[in-house]
Amino acid sequence: MTTMVDVARQAGVSVATVSHVLNETRPVRPDTRAAVLKAIDELGYTHNTLARSLVTARTRSIGLAVSAISNPYFTEILQGVEAGALEAGYSLLIADPHDDPAHEQKVVRLLHERRVDGMIVAPSAEPAGMAGYLTRRKVPAVFLDRLVGDAYDQVCAENTAPVRQLVEHLADLGHTRIGLVAGLPGLSTTTERVQGYREGLRARGLPFAPELLAGGNSEAEGAQDATRHLLAAPEPPTAIITANNAMTIGTLRALRDLGRDVPRDIALACFDDFSWADLFAPRLTAISQPSKEIGAAAVRLLLERLEEPDRPPRTLRLPCTYVHRDSCGCTGAGR
Repeated sequence: MTTMVDVARQAGVSVATVSHVLNETRPVRPDTRAAVLKAIDELGYTHNTLARSLVTARTRSIGLAVSAISNPYFTEILQGVEAGALEAGYSLLIADPHDDPAHEQKVVRLLHERRVDGMIVAPSAEPAGMAGYLTRRKVPAVFLDRLVGDAYDQVCAENTAPVRQLVEHLADLGHTRIGLVAGLPGLSTTTERVQGYREGLRARGLPFAPELLAGGNSEAEGAQDATRHLLAAPEPPTAIITANNAMTIGTLRALRDLGRDVPRDIALACFDDFSWADLFAPRLTAISQPSKEIGAAAVRLLLERLEEPDRPPRTLRLPCTYVHRDSCGCTGAGR
């Protein structure tokens, strides 16, 4: 088995220098570092990260708890987290809390027991138990997408202004009955997007009608039911906004089942863009979130927290992009 002594001999340096290169414990001259890395590659040396963690009390691993399976939006966030962690030399341990508070506490505890250096979590609608566990055990953590409170490091997209923009655009097209399929109650994203919806109505002088706000619980099946409910109203909406990508799918299914053509019979705009949204007929007008950037920013915040445990918590909000296509009724938009 190749050892650090073999690497040191091949590179013509001391074992201590090899250790500094591998563990990044002291600056090493670029040419010396290059020689060590070349020797490692030629000899096929594998660094014992377990032994290193016993010395440094760091495992160079990050726990990631997001509902990546049940919510495709988080898949892109995961890609951003993975790229940021890999660049910094960290591995990921991933768990899916399924947006369930009890399961969320369980997976966070299990990740902590694996001795991760810190955690990145997309909180559920009832995050108090999970957040309390992390606080009591002083686990460095960053919350992403959904906000929990100013006492934590957090990163998310802007939510209110983009939804307001969708409402104002539909109103400017002549729609006075605009429905919203909202997300799971208790999530900060739901609260802020409903706020944007109401602000948009107010900005265009339209009254808020409670019957035009339906809860889709952030999932496709819930959005199908919510859309049917909206269209069964005595004065149904002539335009609908969906508050995440899973609910957009559910709303489209409901509209198809009811024989409603988009945008001829009803206009549609959505929060969350799809990589294949322009393949729909019509193509979807959407708010695109910087999902990969959110994931990468969460890693940066966590690494900063690991280096400066006592610094004040930070909340980062990243801007979204309005993608104007056809489903709102503007034929030829975005071509």
